[in-house]
Amino acid sequence: MSVFRSRPALRWLVPATAAFVVIGGGAAAGTIAASADPTLPERSAAQLLVDVQNAKVTGLSGTIVQTADLGLPALPGLSGGGADVMKLVAGSNTARVWYAGEDKMRLALMGTLGETDVIRNGSDVWLWRSSSSSATHFKVPVDSGAKKQPALPNGVPTTPQEAADAALAAIDPTTAVTTTGAAKVAGRNAYELVLAPRDTASLVGQVRLAIDAEQHIPLGVDVYAKNATSPAIRVAFQQISFKVPDAEQFTFNPPPGTKVTEPDSAKVTEELDKTHEKAEQGPADKPKAPEVSDGTKVVGTGWTSVLVAKMPAGDDAAGKEAGQLDAIVGSLPKVSGTWGSGHLLTSALFSALITDDGRVLVGAVAPEKLYEAAGK
Repeated sequence: MSVFRSRPALRWLVPATAAFVVIGGGAAAGTIAASADPTLPERSAAQLLVDVQNAKVTGLSGTIVQTADLGLPALPGLSGGGADVMKLVAGSNTARVWYAGEDKMRLALMGTLGETDVIRNGSDVWLWRSSSSSATHFKVPVDSGAKKQPALPNGVPTTPQEAADAALAAIDPTTAVTTTGAAKVAGRNAYELVLAPRDTASLVGQVRLAIDAEQHIPLGVDVYAKNATSPAIRVAFQQISFKVPDAEQFTFNPPPGTKVTEPDSAKVTEELDKTHEKAEQGPADKPKAPEVSDGTKVVGTGWTSVLVAKMPAGDDAAGKEAGQLDAIVGSLPKVSGTWGSGHLLTSALFSALITDDGRVLVGAVAPEKLYEAAGK
């Protein structure tokens, strides 16, 4: 299962706060039987997980649609330029993807204010934003350790595989794994796995993965809040073809008037190599709360983990962005306890606590779990 843990996940598909709810770690699913529709051969859950891990396709292209309805209250300061941000938490996003091997991949995100493309073609990686008529060109030497990296830069998901990887990483003794049989996604037959937390303290009800019956890649992922009948988050192929895309899809010529930036290739390669080395490192001998970044940690494990981070200092954010953040936080209900005081944001799938001493706590849990973590 190391392949699942090493991939960045859900960074485009859902907001960072909601992404945390399906990230965990642990053992494989065991040998739970999977009952499939009579038109599909029967597969156990363990077999399906192996299928996903070993899936190999020479090429594909398709349209991915992500929808979200997290049940968030109306928040000030997230209109106008923040329209794309709001679509991540209460709306729909569309992306096109083309894949022809580990060194040929393109992802196009369609936003309200324009299109953002990430293209890799051999050692060339382009990031293009139509809204600002700007492009960044990275050169990745093919003989460096960076060649072991995913086809796109770290943090850029490519298909529902990224969302599925996060959910699959949550499989451990705290997770119940079942199946609902067969499903239809983008006109293709698929098996459906259901992952559900055993801990009732989690706000996540279940995560459903639709796995292509022939190609074995995830075609769709649905995340349900507890007791909900419709998904809070859905990311799925609307259309998919497993034909290798034409080479021209991976050739990028900056449009006239585009401002092109070319970072130092040596620095880019160094950063990619560092990321690869971290991904290859095994677990520490003694378990401890994982450090996500400086000043950031995770309290607890599994589905009820709480992410604790520091709010950016005033000097670290632009004035307009800082003002928007202050307006949002100020509109939230005020709460207090033995841990201190702050403001609380709740939704169907996660809770977030912004403390007056400059911390942010987020988890797929009820507020009481956040207060408990804030007191530690």
